[in-house]
Amino acid sequence: MNRFVAYFVRFAVIFFGYAVGSLAASAFIHVIFFAWAGVQPQDAPWVATGSFVFSVPFVALFVAYFGFMPSALAILLAELLSRRDWLYYALAGGAVAAVFIGYLYREVDPDFAITDTNMMLSLVGAGMIGGIFYWLAAGQWAGSWKRRRPAGAPSAPGPSGS
Repeated sequence: MNRFVAYFVRFAVIFFGYAVGSLAASAFIHVIFFAWAGVQPQDAPWVATGSFVFSVPFVALFVAYFGFMPSALAILLAELLSRRDWLYYALAGGAVAAVFIGYLYREVDPDFAITDTNMMLSLVGAGMIGGIFYWLAAGQWAGSWKRRRPAGAPSAPGPSGS
């Protein structure tokens, strides 16, 4: 029963981290688009108050949806290998965004494809930000659910006596 609780708690932490990473990637996309739209710093509080409250969580749903499968593979690999460094998660987030961009190129609708280099780089940056925020929320403890032997326990059995 103890292992089940450890697995359940780790899964909940992973879910929380994925939500935090999706929200951070969405917020980064919004900040970049505000800059592209020409919003001036003095206008930012008025624009950000109304749109960020609704739009960031709404876009985070799409970020989470489109990035789920590649993110699940990256998170599973990190958990199995006990990767706890921020660079792995930043690069994995960028790779997830690159997979999403590649998926858009495969789509049948040519209007849905992203062809602007700045847009592609912004999405890869958003993926990296999402990966770093996942690391802050959950990735630092990757592989903590694994059984560990006590510090003083021998790593090999004693002499066989033969």
